Amino acid sequence: SHGTEIDFEINGKAWNIFTTRPDTLFGVTFLVVSAEHPKLAELVTKEQKATVDALTKKLSSVSEEQIDQLEKEGAFTGSYATHPLNKEKIPVYAGNFVLAEYGCGMVMAVPAHDQRDFEFAKKYKIPIKTVIQPKDKKPENPERAYTEKGVIVNSAEFNGMDSEKAKGEITAMLEKKKLGKKTINFRLRDWLVSRQRYWGAPIPVIYCDKCGIAAVPEKDLPVELPRKVKFGESNPLETNEKFINTKCPKCKGKARRETDTMDTFVNSSWYQLRYADPKNDKKIFDPRKAKYWNPIDLYIGGKEHACMHLIYARFYTKFLRDLGILDFDEPAIKLFNQGMLHGEDGNNKMSKSLGNVIDPLDAIGKYSADTLRLFIVSVAAQDSDFNWNDKGVQGSHKFLNRVMEYFDRVKTGRSSKRVESKLNKAIKTITEDIENMRYNMAVIKIRELFDNLETEASKDTLGKFISLMHPFCPHLTEELWQKTGNKPFISLHKWPEADESKINEELERQEKAVESLASDINHIVKLVKDREGKEMKKAFIYTLPQEKKLYAEKAGIVEAKTCLEVKIFAVNDKDKYDPAEKSKKTKPGKPAIYLE
Repeated sequence: SHGTEIDFEINGKAWNIFTTRPDTLFGVTFLVVSAEHPKLAELVTKEQKATVDALTKKLSSVSEEQIDQLEKEGAFTGSYATHPLNKEKIPVYAGNFVLAEYGCGMVMAVPAHDQRDFEFAKKYKIPIKTVIQPKDKKPENPERAYTEKGVIVNSAEFNGMDSEKAKGEITAMLEKKKLGKKTINFRLRDWLVSRQRYWGAPIPVIYCDKCGIAAVPEKDLPVELPRKVKFGESNPLETNEKFINTKCPKCKGKARRETDTMDTFVNSSWYQLRYADPKNDKKIFDPRKAKYWNPIDLYIGGKEHACMHLIYARFYTKFLRDLGILDFDEPAIKLFNQGMLHGEDGNNKMSKSLGNVIDPLDAIGKYSADTLRLFIVSVAAQDSDFNWNDKGVQGSHKFLNRVMEYFDRVKTGRSSKRVESKLNKAIKTITEDIENMRYNMAVIKIRELFDNLETEASKDTLGKFISLMHPFCPHLTEELWQKTGNKPFISLHKWPEADESKINEELERQEKAVESLASDINHIVKLVKDREGKEMKKAFIYTLPQEKKLYAEKAGIVEAKTCLEVKIFAVNDKDKYDPAEKSKKTKPGKPAIYLE
């Protein structure tokens, strides 16, 4: 985090506070220290001790992920801080929404411009002071903190300044007065050692009563975990005396091995480098081989890994870079965070601990693996969370059954120019969607293409349609590939290329116009039925003279989509039926409609 470290004087002692928003310094109306801060007791007065103690006893350890969901709670410590610039007295609270290990374990609270501070101030009736206004100076929402950029107000000589510029100017003044400094706050969570796993990475350390702590000699590495252990009580490694008892590498006397293990992140944070050279028994890996395969082109993972696996992977890469083993700075060029799958209730992510997991094997057994794949990629954008939905799975299953039935009855012959146009346009847009991981959009276009296939199609058209489906339904498409006389496997076949010369944009425009007309008719039919309870049987359409032929040729399609008898007239037809004079409302590409 890039920000500023500011000194606030409390009880005659300087307390450092880290902030990324020095532009809001004049809006501070209270400070909040973590209820778990090791020096909290120094701030608590005798009068407030009982209140603060009650708060700290009530609170359990809070993670960063939980903070935003917690109801904001706090207690006045009895102490006041002195504002470094305007010398105002500011109350200091202990609170549950500040992490003891982040920054200095204390934050300056600006309720007008931070939502957590705002909620806390409202609850405990603490003043709220605006120091940034939007540039258009529209009235602010009184129930929300204003957290955007803007113009500085109520901030002495900084009034009227752009808030981004004010960050640097206010920091410069603090540095000049020796009350603060520009800084970067680094944070890396400790490696997980407390969460013990038998299969974790052994720690190569030996404990000797004479020599103290000693490293396992390099010739004895790696330390291998014993197979004979007992599970169920405490650390499994402590149940194997043969593993525990060893010799000190220094004095050769009796010693004990470390029985804690490090979390598996220690291995998974650099395994992409070892994969490049897995059998090397001389060194960690050959840097040339690692460079050939790395950095990773695209890393796909869950967003819950952002503060765990991914940050450790970055740490390892930079650590190995500093040792001169790697010559690149990041483990991956591009990161894509996939969405979380939630249960049907939509409230919780699928989790074994919550008991709301859908076993994929059950879904596969009932519907097929291809159905499950198709549903998961089509239900939402790949970086969005989504809810499990049995009806959605059934919908995907019905679609695949329709595809199978179509290939049972389709005749191999020639494809119409209309189908070839739609096929090549689909290849072009679906290819772009897949390359950009818009799988849900690709599936929508595959469904649209399928709905436009005709009872007769060429072997080439059928093969290309199957190819477009293959990434999503690999098992079904291999069967259809052979069924249509193709060899050997579709998975070995080249991805189809769009022939843009066959894309007829005019034809596409005409079809959209007809679709729009049918949609407009159905909308009016529904309105009339809802308002007047009448059932319509006929639709009279009024077009511009040059557009009549288009709609007349497609009248049958409009009738099929609306279930009405359709009559098409040009606005200048002398014998047109137009009792309500609707033809006067005709516009280019927008026929007028009269229903009976």
